[in-house]
Parts: sequence; structure tokens; C-alpha cells
Amino acid sequence: MNSTLSIITATFNAASTVADCLKSVASQTHRAEHFLIDGASTDTTLEIVRRIAPANTRIISEPDHGIYDAMNKGIALATGEIIGILNADDFYASPDVLSMVAKTFDDPTVMSCYGDLEYVKSAGARNFSVVRYWKSGRFTSRSFYWGWMPPHPAFFVRKSVYEQHGLFNLNLGSAADYELMLRLLLKERISSVYIPEVLVRMRIGGASNRNFTARLAANRMDRKAWEINGLMPYPWTLLCKPVRKIGQYLVRR
Repeated sequence: MNSTLSIITATFNAASTVADCLKSVASQTHRAEHFLIDGASTDTTLEIVRRIAPANTRIISEPDHGIYDAMNKGIALATGEIIGILNADDFYASPDVLSMVAKTFDDPTVMSCYGDLEYVKSAGARNFSVVRYWKSGRFTSRSFYWGWMPPHPAFFVRKSVYEQHGLFNLNLGSAADYELMLRLLLKERISSVYIPEVLVRMRIGGASNRNFTARLAANRMDRKAWEINGLMPYPWTLLCKPVRKIGQYLVRR
């Protein structure tokens, strides 16, 4: 497993969760450089990070234009061949996640990979209950047309792909990760491998799902993601996307 990995974490006032995130990266059997890009937090986030972060964690704190701007900064700074994004509220499901990812990228034809994700109610990385199980399944050329997308925190990409095809589009709001994966996987047809394992656990409460108004705004941005890439969804595509989430409450490993 010769692939080098960089993990990007964007933070802003994440004092209640950032320690679990840091510890889950530090505990990986395959070591990775960790970039923590902070948006000038006003709580104790930086105090916690500086106290517990290992030596290979690079910490940058300055005002930014939101989470995807912070992610773009981290990607630009990363020196690893492979880049993963781990949100401050998230943690890896086991110490072997990055080893599985690195092994997948030992094949030089693999440009990206992804796995499954669990939404959890969590008081810590060792004290949680699973609320939803996002089983990604294998990607085909028609998957996006039926409302599919992989969970972004479980999506890993070669840095060379970002250099060739671009970073997060800051004009897409909370749909920036959807647009990126739509662009890379469907428009640009980069190769991708599905790892049928839970790679990431995410605390519940995502910004795009908080209420009906937020969901409508996210749906409009999802549509724009197709338009700016010159792609035409089916009439039902963007309805399928939220409907698919219902099954995540029913499926169990």
C-alpha cells in the first residue's frame, strides 16, 4: 500500500465534536496527513485541536467563505496522492478505513472510491446508536438519473483528478458536494470502485435536511448542478434523490 493520503477537515465552532474526528484519523493503521482548515472559530475548537492533534496535523485558522471554501483550501495544500474529506462531526468507522482505501488505490487505474455511511446519534465515537444506514451500492452510468449519489465523507479521489477537473463550486451552496461528484463520476466518467463497508459515521443534523424550506433550496441547487454541467436529468431524478433516503431508515447491515 504505497498510496499517500491527505484528509481535509473544515471546522467552525466545532468544539463539541472535533476531538473524535481528530482521534479517528490519528488512530488509522494507514497514516495520513491531516489538514484542519478552521474558519476563525470563536469557541474552544482551536484550543482543543492544538492540545490533542498529532504532529502530522496541519492547522490553518482564518476567515473563509464557508465549508467548501475551506475544503478547497485544504485540497490545494494537500501533498498526498489521495484526498478524503472528513467533516468535524464525523469519524471513521474503524482504524482500518484508510488502509482499505489505500489498498484500493494501489491499482493505478482507480481514480476514486467510496463506501457506505451510518448516521448516528452519538455522545462519542464509542457511544452511539445507528439511525440511518446509507448503503451506496455499485455505481453505473445511469445511477445519478435515479437519485443516487455516494456519501461525500466516504468518497476518496486522486488529487490529480481535482487538478484536472476542478474543485468545489462555491456557487452551489449545500449542493457543492453533489455537483462535484456528479461532475466527476457522470460528466467526466472517472473510474470509481465501491468498497462495501461502512467507512464513516456521521452525527445526524445536516444543514440541507433541517426543514422543508432547506430541502427545497437544496433541490433547486441540485437542479443547477445538472444544468451547469450540461446534463439533463430525467423528470423524476431530483424527486428520487430525497425519496431514496427513506430506505436508509429501513436498511440494516
